[in-house]
Formats: sequence, C-alpha cells, structure tokens
Amino acid sequence: MKTVYGEMCSSDCAVRKWVRIFKEENPRETILRDQKILDRPLPASDTAHREKVDCMIRANRRVKQKEIADEVGISKERVHHIVTTVLGYRKVSARWVPRQLTVEMKAQRNDMCTQLLER
Repeated sequence: MKTVYGEMCSSDCAVRKWVRIFKEENPRETILRDQKILDRPLPASDTAHREKVDCMIRANRRVKQKEIADEVGISKERVHHIVTTVLGYRKVSARWVPRQLTVEMKAQRNDMCTQLLER
C-alpha cells in the first residue's frame, strides 16, 4: 500500500491493532468516533487569529488571503471564513470593505452630513 499511496496510508501495525480491537468487541457496540485528545491545538478561528487578521486588513485593505494565511500561519480556507463570516468583510474593487457600517462610520457620516447642510 505504501508504494501506491505513499506516506499518507496507515501502517500495518495500526491496521492489525484495529482488526484486533474489532474482533474482540461486538461490532454493533464499537464506537468509531475519535476520542478527545487532551493536547489538541487551538482552533484557527479563535480571538487571537481574528485580531491578527483584522489588524492586517485594516493596515492594508488590498491584502490577499494568501498573504494573510502565510503571515498568520493558518489555511486560506480558515482565513476566508474569518474574513467573510466572522469579521463581515467582502471584496469590492480589490479591497476589503466592511459589510455593515460601524458606529464610528455612522457618526462620521452624520458629522459630514451636518457640515454639508450648514454650508
């Protein structure tokens, strides 16, 4: 199998271990789900990654997802999820733009409108 699939296939030792486990137990009662791993790495969409991605976008609105992924050290798919779903940005004319106006933006627009009305 290693000649066909390379290093990605399971070792003979692991397969033999699974066979031994399944033969000893009742197949209907065997749990095939992964057990919790104690030292599992943190998910890529935690607050630290979100803040890094948001800072990079605010510093350079034309930054690419690949550049963010390389800088932060997470996958492009995770970056896309953070940027579009969590942070609420979208790409307009090769720039990242927030989908909704923030409170600061609304206040700034209100100030500009009142100044224009006074003129």
